[in-house]
Amino acid sequence: MLKLHCSSFFRGLYLLLLASVLSACMQEDMNDLQSYVAEVKGRDKAPIEPLPEIKVVEPFVFRPNQMRDPFEPDEALQQPDEVRVETGIRPDTLRAREELEDYELDTLRMVGTVRQEGVVWALVNAKEGTIHRVRIGNYIGKNYGKVLNIMDNKIELVEIFADSSGAWRERKASVTMVDEGDKKQ
Repeated sequence: MLKLHCSSFFRGLYLLLLASVLSACMQEDMNDLQSYVAEVKGRDKAPIEPLPEIKVVEPFVFRPNQMRDPFEPDEALQQPDEVRVETGIRPDTLRAREELEDYELDTLRMVGTVRQEGVVWALVNAKEGTIHRVRIGNYIGKNYGKVLNIMDNKIELVEIFADSSGAWRERKASVTMVDEGDKKQ
C-alpha cells in the first residue's frame, strides 16, 4: 500500500511541475504572437482588383447539311492537272525479275570484282549477308536499275523511275565498294 501511495504522490508532483513549466513558456510566447497579430492587423489593406469582363460568345449553330464533306476533295483547293509528258522511257515489265531487284539500292554494297573467261563480275553484298554476282546488263534495285559499267570500286547503272506526274524518267546511280572501316562485323 505504501508503494501505491508513493507512486500517486510522484505522479501528481510530476504533473504539477509540468504544468508550471508549460505555463511559464506560454506567457513568453504569447507576447510575441500578440505583437505579430497586432502588426498584421495594422497594415494597410490592398485594394481588391475587379473581376475581368466576361466576353459574350456568339452562339454557333451547326448545320451539317450546309458543310463540305471532309471525305470528298475540295475543288477549290485542287491544283490543275499537270501536263504529263511521255518520254518514251518505260521499264520492261515482261522480262523475268532478277534476284537483286528485290532490294533497295542503298542496302546493296559492292565487295569486289572477279574476271572469269573475259567477263567482269561485280560481287554485291545484300543486307542479309549473301554475296551475289552481277555483270553488265543485269538489273539491281527496285527502280529497274540496269548495270552499265563495272569498275574496280563501283558499279554504274541507270534507273527508271516515275516522277510526280507519273512519267517515266531515267537517272544515273551507282553502288560503291565498301571501305574497310564501313564493313559490319
